[in-house]
Amino acid sequence: QVQLVESGGGLVQAGGSLRLSCKTSGRTFSSYYMGWFRRAPGKEREFVAGISRSGGSTDYADSVKGRFTISRDNAKNTVSLQMNSLKPEDTAVYYCAANHRWRTSDYQIYDYWGQGTQVTVSS
Repeated sequence: QVQLVESGGGLVQAGGSLRLSCKTSGRTFSSYYMGWFRRAPGKEREFVAGISRSGGSTDYADSVKGRFTISRDNAKNTVSLQMNSLKPEDTAVYYCAANHRWRTSDYQIYDYWGQGTQVTVSS
């Protein structure tokens, strides 16, 4: 069982930055592929970024590529999402998720989810 707790959300002006963190429990963090997803009001859950178990490979949605960076620290059981040049359309609840199968953008593959953290970008 893995528990995930996100932090770092908030209100920021367009063009600003935020850093989200996701702290996980358990001793097997390095065996999980990690991802960040988001859900905006009235929209479907959307893949944002994913990272391999070692941290050596990453994937990004086209909408955030070049602005967001996912990273992980296996010694601290933490995955982070650095978000720069934020836009109003980035406003959403952001969730971190873990799965032990493979690196993927398919939310159905992920086994464990955090409670989410709100990110609001004002114009």
